[in-house]
Amino acid sequence: MNRLLAIVGPTGVGKSNLALRLAQTFDGEIVSADSRQIYRYMDIGTAKPSPEERALVTHHLIDIASPDEDFSLAQYQRLAYRAIEDIQRRNKLALVVGGSGQYVWSVLEGWGIPQVAPDPEFRQSLEEKAASGGEDELYEELTSVDPVAAQRIDPRNVRRTIRALEVYSETETPFSRLQRKEAPPFNTLIIGLTADREELYRRIDLRVDEMIERGLVDEVKRLVNRGFNFNLTAMSGIGYKQIGMFLRGELILAGAIQQIKFETHRLVRQQYTWFRLQDDRIKWFDIQRTVDSQIMAPLSRFMRE
Repeated sequence: MNRLLAIVGPTGVGKSNLALRLAQTFDGEIVSADSRQIYRYMDIGTAKPSPEERALVTHHLIDIASPDEDFSLAQYQRLAYRAIEDIQRRNKLALVVGGSGQYVWSVLEGWGIPQVAPDPEFRQSLEEKAASGGEDELYEELTSVDPVAAQRIDPRNVRRTIRALEVYSETETPFSRLQRKEAPPFNTLIIGLTADREELYRRIDLRVDEMIERGLVDEVKRLVNRGFNFNLTAMSGIGYKQIGMFLRGELILAGAIQQIKFETHRLVRQQYTWFRLQDDRIKWFDIQRTVDSQIMAPLSRFMRE
């Protein structure tokens, strides 16, 4: 079996629940494409599947790195291909599920990712520059040496800006020019879940409130007690950053919760730049007007072909 099913869309739209149902129906296993669920000890704030859900369906690429480990897109892609090939070798359906656009498309489009090792000194110098108010200057520098990469990167995403500058510094070649694509030999169906923004924001706000009720604050405290500081990439993610500000007395809890909701709304808008409703590779379903049988129909045809 070389079939691959991808389930994509914005955060909070119900991708994981649909994937669980489909994996049980079609004898599949899930390959997570979530850049936050790779980290151990970070369960509530990343909305990981529960132990019960993971017992129902095998999940791959969850809890594979410590929060203080560097984890690259190239590592993810390599591990994802390995997991997919293992699933297919056992004649099961592989489901790539998640909202991290880079992770998803690196696998589906077969990105050639520049094999440039991290340069800690170079990164630290640019991180210090950004921290002292030089974020715009870094982005302008990237625009001058690699306008194509700059167009693809959110100006506020300092980490990706620094990585693109790091690759250019090492290779003297624009990062975008090194990102060739060679689609893998999979027969792929991409299902996209969507809803209007008001509904998505409502679902997100409810989910954030549930995370607080389930103990997100205590989860962040435990991470700090384990020695993970807020300068780490993992700890600067949405939810962990804002609760960190609350724990340091920089925000009241209500303010931290509101910021988590606002930043997650912004994340949704960014995700639609990766998963465009006009992309004819994606078969879109509006969750407010769709029942499972409507999704099952094209998937059943895909499995028979």
